[in-house]
Amino acid sequence: MTTLPRTDVVIVGGGWSGLLMAKELGARTSLAITVLERGAPRPANSYSEGMDELDYAIRFRLMQDVSKETFTFRHTAKDRALPIRQFASFFPGDGVGGAGEHWNGETPRFLPDVFDIHTRTVERYGAKRLPQNHSVQDWGISYNDVEPWYTKVEQLLGISGKGGLNPYEGARSAEFPTPPLRPGYVPSLFTAAAEGMGYGPYPMPSANLSQTYRNPDGIVRPACLYCGYCERFGCMVGAKAQPTNTLLPVIARQKSVSLTTGAHVRRIVHKDGRATGVTWVDAEGQEFFQPADLVIAASWTLNNARLLLLSGAGVPYNSVTGKGQVGRNLTHQPTGGITMFFDQPLNQFMGSGANSVAINNLDGDNFDHDPLTFLRGAQISAPAFGHRPIANFGVLPPRFPTAWGAEWKKASIRLYDRTAHLAAAGEHLAYKTNFMDLDAVYRDKFGDPLLRLTLDWNDNERNMMKFMSVEAAELARAMGAREVGIPQPLGHYDVTSYKTSHVQGGAIMGAGPATSVVNPWLQHWQIPNLFVIGASAFPQNASGNPTLTLLALTLRTANAIVERYQTSPGALA
Repeated sequence: MTTLPRTDVVIVGGGWSGLLMAKELGARTSLAITVLERGAPRPANSYSEGMDELDYAIRFRLMQDVSKETFTFRHTAKDRALPIRQFASFFPGDGVGGAGEHWNGETPRFLPDVFDIHTRTVERYGAKRLPQNHSVQDWGISYNDVEPWYTKVEQLLGISGKGGLNPYEGARSAEFPTPPLRPGYVPSLFTAAAEGMGYGPYPMPSANLSQTYRNPDGIVRPACLYCGYCERFGCMVGAKAQPTNTLLPVIARQKSVSLTTGAHVRRIVHKDGRATGVTWVDAEGQEFFQPADLVIAASWTLNNARLLLLSGAGVPYNSVTGKGQVGRNLTHQPTGGITMFFDQPLNQFMGSGANSVAINNLDGDNFDHDPLTFLRGAQISAPAFGHRPIANFGVLPPRFPTAWGAEWKKASIRLYDRTAHLAAAGEHLAYKTNFMDLDAVYRDKFGDPLLRLTLDWNDNERNMMKFMSVEAAELARAMGAREVGIPQPLGHYDVTSYKTSHVQGGAIMGAGPATSVVNPWLQHWQIPNLFVIGASAFPQNASGNPTLTLLALTLRTANAIVERYQTSPGALA
């Protein structure tokens, strides 16, 4: 193993959180910073030559290669876990920019009560109302702690939106930097229907620019062209904020920051309560030790958890005893959707990744749950993401029992631009039975154990999504849909159908070390020179997309490192 020259800071992962941390520390300190990204680099013109739906959206060009590394899955601790052979339920990104390259760009703030969900729920309904096997807990911070950093991220990304239209949003210290996107036809129908039913529709905050914008770092990006190639693609013109067009141009000017690609980090090395660096392997199999005074784990949720478990950085969670922290509170996102069929064309070929209108009336605790069989709720939205010819062809009402034949072809052609969807994205409470640990059987190409996911839906999520489907169907009919397709009820968690890539937990934050891996500053409780950033810190999943929140927490942590940790290295809480 080759020992490299010491660096002040080593950051594991070159996605949104890792590159944002590098940019902030590079701009505000004289620290030498090394970013290690296991994937490939991305030239500035990576997406400018066009988009191939088959290559990107069907064959997952931007995603982690399951032939090299995957995860194993089971529903309960009594089941045998098997490897996931093809990603379908979620899509880990790969390469510089990570999942920040293929995201949609939806950037809502979390509802204020998400951060103290346990306290608020018990105050209103009593402790006995929580599911018997829950592990729901407060975050250790409040919405007000995060709000200034929400504003800074919105300014950095140029978020398009309009404050005050969502009646349930938390207080804002500044208006969105750019106006909302122009709504598509389907979102316009939804707006009228939702208002008629007494709801409060609002345009989804979007990282797809509505107009040309110069951010505080001097990065200029153009307005969205509504081409519809956002989700699973990088933006051809740069209108969608991505790590490669928002952060990398700044990092390229910072002489103190270096980015190494093809560096697969296998361990965080630590001794006597201090991290001393990381070990990594390059594409040729050569091993390196990168000494560092400060280590920041910034990879995707599941990879963060796996790295901590492989490194012995904290006590692994034990679902039988309830002891240990690393790997606990695995959450994903229960989703449901209503398929709508109209008589008129909808111009669905136009859109962008966050061109949607949403309501939060049935989200969080914004409505009375006393007479209901579940807690919390879901965000319901009408998207105009842009229908593409492969993925969106052949979606027909249930009265067509087969996906072949002359009648199917004729109906598929006619209904291609007369089909739309309403999406319901729900909260996922944390449970003692949903967790991550190291698999005892399956290993990766280096001989390291794969991460094992133990995950299933509970009755709270099943009942919640059944309720949301009924409400969404009423909205669909109010929009004028000729036919409405109701989804199947949630059964067991299924790794073969897409939900979202919003996977949380494993290195959760909290007010004390007994129930969390990191403190409110995302600093490891037992290893104070190790910070773990990203959605792995979320104690449970809110309904909204997590990117804005994880970036806000990253900025908050960067500020604490600059203003507090640098002057007095040690525990911040």
